[in-house]
Amino acid sequence: MTTIEPTITPLVVPVSLDDDDAADFRAYGELNRRICDEQVGLPDLAPDAAQMLPDWQDDTDSLDLGFVARLDDEIVGMITVSFAQEAEAHAAELDLLVPEAHWGRGVEDALLARAEAEARARGRSLLQLWSLHRPKEADRMLVPRTGWGRIPATPLSDLAEANGFVLEQVERNSEFDLRSDPAPLRTALDDALAVAGADYRVIEWNMPTPPELRDGFAGVLARLSTDAPSGDMDFPEEAWDAERVVRRETRLLGAGQAVSVVAVEHVSTGELVAYNELLIAADRTGVTHQFGTLVSKDHRGHRLGTIVKCANLLRWRELMPDSTVVSTFNAEENRPMLNINEAIGFVPVSYAGGWQRAL
Repeated sequence: MTTIEPTITPLVVPVSLDDDDAADFRAYGELNRRICDEQVGLPDLAPDAAQMLPDWQDDTDSLDLGFVARLDDEIVGMITVSFAQEAEAHAAELDLLVPEAHWGRGVEDALLARAEAEARARGRSLLQLWSLHRPKEADRMLVPRTGWGRIPATPLSDLAEANGFVLEQVERNSEFDLRSDPAPLRTALDDALAVAGADYRVIEWNMPTPPELRDGFAGVLARLSTDAPSGDMDFPEEAWDAERVVRRETRLLGAGQAVSVVAVEHVSTGELVAYNELLIAADRTGVTHQFGTLVSKDHRGHRLGTIVKCANLLRWRELMPDSTVVSTFNAEENRPMLNINEAIGFVPVSYAGGWQRAL
């Protein structure tokens, strides 16, 4: 295939998707879904333009930039670059979106070079990206530095390797059938509650988080950046307070999404020590996505992960009866969480590879 030199321009972030300058951002949402469909047959892994726009409009906690590659007037690919805004953040996270029809023509190389230049200009010393993979065996299987999990090589992983990226981690994408018999969930929840005992109690709410819970919720959200398994991927420790919780929820709810939270409180300290979030887009018949799930390190071993997962799945069946499936990602080395998923009926449907390169 002939190598070409595309024209690359910044992605415009509109005030509204109805604005005259919103065409490229709408195309971004469509391309994101197309890539997920081509790579793993799961277009609903990708949020649409309406879901993504609030995040792009607020750069307080993360700055998102995008670049659009064109041949003549046709969009042939995009790349996005996200910069965490913590003072100690070192990485720029990339998402390379080039459809199969245009792969191998130099579009991906040009976009990757443009994103790297932006990362260097902003003083970042690391590049990170994620690749999607089908759950199948291939002639060449890749194993991350963690030693957990394996993924089949793809054109994107080949590009990452050729550009000096190292496969640091593999995540499993699993789905749960919301139409299945809820009895196993109830049994697992009852058993876990008996193990946890009176030291812990369950708290449930729909976002936005009640004001009296924001500080506690901020505390457990902060632990996600330090306590969740991440191999050698360089993620900064995030600083959370009630104001950041409000900002996050304004972004999440701004596109008509709904979020259910189930948390566990340590009774003697009043501290929230575990949580699970389930999110759905404005279309309540679509795929539900599990967002954050965490049990604080100091409180592991009490079945709190099972409690928050099972309680929220049961709650969700009542809140969103028209959603049929829940999708979630977990690190392959996070066996405690994967054990819970497997026991209650989650099945693997795809995988993601976490790549990192020092500049």
